Amino acid sequence: MGQLRTSPPPPQAAELERWRLGTPAELRGLRASLRDALTRHGLSQGEDLDEIPHLVVLVATELATNALRHGIPPTIVTLLSADDCFILDVADHDLSTVPELADTNPLDSGGRGLLLAQSASLAVGWYATKETKNIWASFPR
Repeated sequence: MGQLRTSPPPPQAAELERWRLGTPAELRGLRASLRDALTRHGLSQGEDLDEIPHLVVLVATELATNALRHGIPPTIVTLLSADDCFILDVADHDLSTVPELADTNPLDSGGRGLLLAQSASLAVGWYATKETKNIWASFPR
């Protein structure tokens, strides 16, 4: 197992949208709303699954699922904008654990959310506030 780097997202990042999730059933609404938000804030929707909007939504779903499954609700998903990138920040209220990259067995059904975030984004990190543990990932505009 490995650890993620500990650092907050760039300080000049500005909040664009925020969602509060209490249950996994709310993930479907998050996906649709996040796609709309990305379009409103300048990303065009493409047909390919490796295009940025699809990757942001996929990573948001994975990180929010992890937070709902292993953290303390509510899960807070925030879309931020910095100079040349979008930043996705997912927070839960469990300060007792540190995010770790799992050694996964290819036959396991879970444990790949952070690995997926690392492979699909420019950078991934985590930080804690007095109330939340946050994992963030950045994506090119």
